Amino acid sequence: MLKQIKIFTLILLAMLVSACSMMQSSNMTTLFDGETLQNWNPIGNADWTFNDGYVEGSDAPGFLVSNQSYEDYRLIVEFWTDEPANSGIFIRCQDSQNVTDTNCYEVNIFDTRPDQTYRTGGIVNIAAPTATINAADQWNRFEIVALGSQLLITLNGTETVNVNDEQFSSGSIALQYNSGVVRFREVSIQEL
Repeated sequence: MLKQIKIFTLILLAMLVSACSMMQSSNMTTLFDGETLQNWNPIGNADWTFNDGYVEGSDAPGFLVSNQSYEDYRLIVEFWTDEPANSGIFIRCQDSQNVTDTNCYEVNIFDTRPDQTYRTGGIVNIAAPTATINAADQWNRFEIVALGSQLLITLNGTETVNVNDEQFSSGSIALQYNSGVVRFREVSIQEL
């Protein structure tokens, strides 16, 4: 009888984990569908072009800035860069027309950053990444959780930052093109 209860408990636990996982993915809202920029406002001088389900920046620095401001959320961003690329995911931006690493949190994408302190996976001026992950020449996946003062960054399944910082509590999201080859594919958000 005890063995049957253990089996039943394990089955119930597996079903619960599966249901939570399905709920978590079904609560995601797509911000970028690979075909239009309907949820984004381009600022700066970058030329944004579509190709095979992704958008690519080129020519000059610029951003795609979300039309909406967000407070607490889980953000998924898939990106592809070449080795010299300089890019980033800016979150909780205070000024949607002037995006900088001092009025937002910049989750960096820059493998060859001269000062490696805030390289790919770190938050510029806030937290160095705890793991060195080179993102060049492959599709990568950031999972960014901003919940109150807690900022959690996961790159390709590896946690790179887990820090508390109270500078910014809400704001827009911005995808950066600065240099090199920079592509963004899936961008989705789950408000928490």
